[in-house]
Amino acid sequence: SYYHPETMIFLIEYTQSEGRIVTIRNFDDSQLREAVDSRLEIELALNRNGIDHEVVLMDAASEVDLRRTHRRYFEDLRQILEPKPLQESSPDKNHRFASG
Repeated sequence: SYYHPETMIFLIEYTQSEGRIVTIRNFDDSQLREAVDSRLEIELALNRNGIDHEVVLMDAASEVDLRRTHRRYFEDLRQILEPKPLQESSPDKNHRFASG
C-alpha cells in the first residue's frame, strides 16, 4: 500500500442500522498505538453492551481526503448516487488500515 509520511489516523465508530457516524476521532501518524488501543477499548465496550457498531481505523492525508475516499461513512445513499464533478485524482493513501 502507498504510505505518506504526513498521514493522519482516523478512528470511526459507525452505526450501519442508522447509516451515521457515532464518533470520529483523529490521531497524528505517530499515535498509532494510541489509536489501536482506543479502537480496542471501544469495541470491547460495544461488545459488553451488545451494541452492533462498526469500528474502523483508516489513514488519510486529511479528513477531506477521507470523506472523498470513504463516502459511505459520511453521506447517505442519495448523496452518494448524485453525480460529482470530476476532480484530479491523487494517489490513494487511505488503505493502510481497515477492519471492523
